[in-house]
Amino acid sequence: MEYKWKTLSVTSVGSLMSAIDSTVVLLALVPITEDLHADYVTIVWIVIGYLLASTSLVLSLGRMGDMYGRKKIYNLGFIVFTLGSLLAALSVNGIQLVMFRVIEGIGSAMMIANSLAIISVAFPQNERGKAFGISSIVWATGNILGIVLGGFIITFTTWRWIFLINVPIGIFGTVWAWKTLKETKISNIKESFDIPAAVAFTIGILLIQLGVTNGLLYGWHDISAIISFALSPFPFIFFLLWETRFAKDPIIDLKLFFGNRMFSASTFTATIQSLAMFAVNFLLLFYLEGIFGLSVLTASYLIIPMALVNAVIGPFGGRLSDKIGARLISTIGLAFQSIAILMLSFMNSSTPLWYVAFTEGIFGIGGGLFWPSNTSAVMSGAPKGKYGAASGILSTFRNTGMILSFAVALSAVAARLPPYIVYQLFVGTLNTKLDASTASIYLSAQSFAYHISFGLLVLAMIISLIRPGKQQLQELSSKEKLTQQQKIPVQNS
Repeated sequence: MEYKWKTLSVTSVGSLMSAIDSTVVLLALVPITEDLHADYVTIVWIVIGYLLASTSLVLSLGRMGDMYGRKKIYNLGFIVFTLGSLLAALSVNGIQLVMFRVIEGIGSAMMIANSLAIISVAFPQNERGKAFGISSIVWATGNILGIVLGGFIITFTTWRWIFLINVPIGIFGTVWAWKTLKETKISNIKESFDIPAAVAFTIGILLIQLGVTNGLLYGWHDISAIISFALSPFPFIFFLLWETRFAKDPIIDLKLFFGNRMFSASTFTATIQSLAMFAVNFLLLFYLEGIFGLSVLTASYLIIPMALVNAVIGPFGGRLSDKIGARLISTIGLAFQSIAILMLSFMNSSTPLWYVAFTEGIFGIGGGLFWPSNTSAVMSGAPKGKYGAASGILSTFRNTGMILSFAVALSAVAARLPPYIVYQLFVGTLNTKLDASTASIYLSAQSFAYHISFGLLVLAMIISLIRPGKQQLQELSSKEKLTQQQKIPVQNS
């Protein structure tokens, strides 16, 4: 087997583990609440603590992969994630579970920050779309398995198995990665790690998530939520000032953005798409629970069409982007998703369930076209020695978009509904349909949130269209090769 396919198999194991974990945990919140007697704050932080760690650290860990070796950081990610999963399964109270979920998030950040870089080194530029398309199959399969396994585990066993299933996968992944991957790093590197920037960025993300958490639990007019959101810009302002004026070796190389329209346009497109799309399925689950009275598990089955279609379309989207470029394919994918968003905005209390499943299938088409092609464009727009930093920047921007999407969508809903109803919808403990009056209020708020997402997707389409085409990208690649011949070579061992 060629090395590039071995590399893809390694990163696929990590993606599969992360994808399963991302869906199965949401389905297990109810039994976790009952077994550990956890309070509202703790349950919400079981979800948000993981997201905090994986978002705030991925930028720094991508940079560390470039500096000290991507294989080392990626393999350590497998070990940390597996250890965190084992400890989470053994938790005796909610606080412990939150702490161990944070450990899982750290491990996930190590893998996410370096997986795209590892693939980009192994595959030539004209095959990266295909590689990322295959990765989309793995991620979609993981989401489906998460729902199926989650249903089985909740019905027949204990919630602890949602974490224990990661242990054998993680052990296999660690061994396979260690035996398979070749180390890639810049030789003779003398750069330092920018601790002030990393701390400032982490604090900024933490304040946003504190605002989301307190808004969800106590209402969006709660003073602690308002203060958290109000303070959140200041760490980011410090981060930007420090990186641009004082940092000796910045975490974010601004040269990747300025004068590199492919990288900057593709990264911002991914960010806005995440901002528009991440909360869609949360709102859809709320809708199915509150309007139809479905359980969170039954409601999750209606998300499967999106994952199935994504798995089918993803490889085609990747191959098409290799042939004709990412600009057109990514934009068409965004167009499909914007159509699906509009379809969701028209839903009401009498919408048939087949309509929901059909709309999710359209989302799957859009995602299958957008993700592989846009990711390939981001990595192809970055210099080879900066793949780890580019991967970290992309993941950080996308995850930050996810957090803000979560905040915007829940703000639209929670501003009109009592906080306890929003919490019951989030956790999955609503035992009946919403009454007619409350349902009408919810549908209005949901439609407003979807219209915001539609506007964001239109903006993403515009940014996607201004990036360079395939011919321009090939010219950039030729320039990069000439530049690389004059620079420090990449060490492979």
